[in-house]
Amino acid sequence: MLARCQNPNDPSYHNYGGRGITVCPEWHKFENFFADMGKMPEGLSIDRIDNNGNYESGNCRWATRKEQNNNTRNNRFLTHNDKTQTIAQWTEELGFSRAVISTRINRSGWSTERALTR
Repeated sequence: MLARCQNPNDPSYHNYGGRGITVCPEWHKFENFFADMGKMPEGLSIDRIDNNGNYESGNCRWATRKEQNNNTRNNRFLTHNDKTQTIAQWTEELGFSRAVISTRINRSGWSTERALTR
């Protein structure tokens, strides 16, 4: 977390520190981070709720890889029946493949409603 936000030589720096993501000053001491976040639960890792926001107590949680994959800035969100989800979440809910939904919208020009209901 600290390296990718502060070290320009870190391979991930361009996705974090390079675009202005910081770690709150309090978390530069592990004891403060631990007091806010507690022990890392098995199988989870740190995730920013607002992935354009900083690493700070009000914006971080422990999350699964699946939760983190649905919380990236390159996801495409679709809204249908007043519900907004990523394409991956829609595929899981509806049983369609990702390729089917993406093709319907990107290549065929279908509306979101049509792509998710046929």
